[in-house]
Amino acid sequence: MGAEPEMNLSERFEAAFNRIHKALKQSAKQARTDKFYKLIEIQKNHSLIRLYEDDLHQFAKLRNAIVHEKIDLDYYIAEPHLETVEKIERIAGHFEKPKTAISIAATPVFYFYEDGKLSDVLAIINKFSHSQFPIYSREEEYSWLLTSADIVKWMAEHFTEETIQLKKVKIKELFNKKSKHQIAFAGTNTSIFDLEDMFEESRNKNEKLEGIIVTDTGKPTEKPKGFITAWDLLEADSEN
Repeated sequence: MGAEPEMNLSERFEAAFNRIHKALKQSAKQARTDKFYKLIEIQKNHSLIRLYEDDLHQFAKLRNAIVHEKIDLDYYIAEPHLETVEKIERIAGHFEKPKTAISIAATPVFYFYEDGKLSDVLAIINKFSHSQFPIYSREEEYSWLLTSADIVKWMAEHFTEETIQLKKVKIKELFNKKSKHQIAFAGTNTSIFDLEDMFEESRNKNEKLEGIIVTDTGKPTEKPKGFITAWDLLEADSEN
């Protein structure tokens, strides 16, 4: 069998455009449209789309011009520049392989059991300056989130007592229903599109998503491998 004929620039451009279009449709799971411009508009919360928005609009215009001027199935009148083709192919690669949860997450995650000691948490804060700690039950399931702000508040409330023997204080004593933090879970390979959607949905409900705990498959019964805050997504955005 002979080798496949090499695609010309117009064919390469259209193939890359279709790859981006497919990725946009996949990331907009609940969309009621598959129109390219609409898919861009309804996903403005995604950092990758904001980054390449102008390019995507230009690509759409160029694609329409190329396709409409097509004389035959495999014959184009207009040819895009090589630089443009290489650019859309590069961007298509970014959309097909977006950053994953584990690549964005802060690691390692220090987690504790409810019957653990507060003094152990303080030691980690002192050494690593971490401020968020997932708390697990002895059944190995996520229970709640302890933050450094919670610890300061608890200490302030007990400041009037004559002595606080920190080495005897159990972590579960700091649990406060009123300050329970909202947490979501994601698998290690969850895309940045889905992570951004989680924070967006929380904002739309006027809720504050404190963070996303990353586990192997996104289950609260798995050990945490990373922790993602809105700041981590902003940093990922700025790196782009």
